[in-house]
Amino acid sequence: MTAVPLSRPAVDLDRLLAGIDTMAAQHPVAAQVVAVANTEDASARTLADVLAADVALAGRVMKLANSAYFGMSGRATTLQFAVTVIGFTAVRTMATVALTCLDDESQLPDRFWETSTGIALAASALAPRFGSRPQDALCLGLLAQVGVALLHAADQEGYRELAAGQRPFAARRTAEVCRYGISALRLSAVALEQWGFPPAMVAPLAAVDDPTSAEGTLLRVAFELGARHADPEHVPVPVERLSGGLLREDGVAAVLDQVRADAEDLRRAIVGD
Repeated sequence: MTAVPLSRPAVDLDRLLAGIDTMAAQHPVAAQVVAVANTEDASARTLADVLAADVALAGRVMKLANSAYFGMSGRATTLQFAVTVIGFTAVRTMATVALTCLDDESQLPDRFWETSTGIALAASALAPRFGSRPQDALCLGLLAQVGVALLHAADQEGYRELAAGQRPFAARRTAEVCRYGISALRLSAVALEQWGFPPAMVAPLAAVDDPTSAEGTLLRVAFELGARHADPEHVPVPVERLSGGLLREDGVAAVLDQVRADAEDLRRAIVGD
């Protein structure tokens, strides 16, 4: 299916980008967590004190700390300790999920969190091979599809049709640019930048579609494995080509086994089920 450019974007892009800033007013505690986590003098106690004002968000932070991924198995019994266990980047990631209503699956595209947890866990598992920290890669994977959620919220029927017709991520991003004037991945980068995430979290999003950029390689491979995990109709792209030879097909099965083992537990921690 070939994407046909429209004479104007299907959504008001300026309004959509401006709306990213207004989300903070609708979720003040989550916005405060994001802001506090960015400060140089932030501490686990400070973040825990802010989180305590939002029972649901605090509960999800506790649940994530005790999830299989972090391996605490119920030993994280205080909010301050949970913040220490998962780290400030993960706390900020959880707050961003709340800020953008990604914890409401009824408002998201089909298989959104199945795909996102697959991307995140694949990125985390492969991070050392690509010179990245597993927890940072996990957070990047969890937030990589923020732009998908924002475009879907602005144009639900249109985005569902687009996603159904363009299953490979690269082709979908081309169709997104034709329809909206921006790809979901670029929109994710803009949103994270506006919320004060460091360049190390933003730059890989911009580099995914540049095959010559090493900065986007880990996320490029993670998108492929996330699709293999979540989409039974996905046509695999050779990972040797995507990874520049850093991952071979014979290494994929072990990563996907790990993704399948932890994906549902991670999803439940993120959305609060």
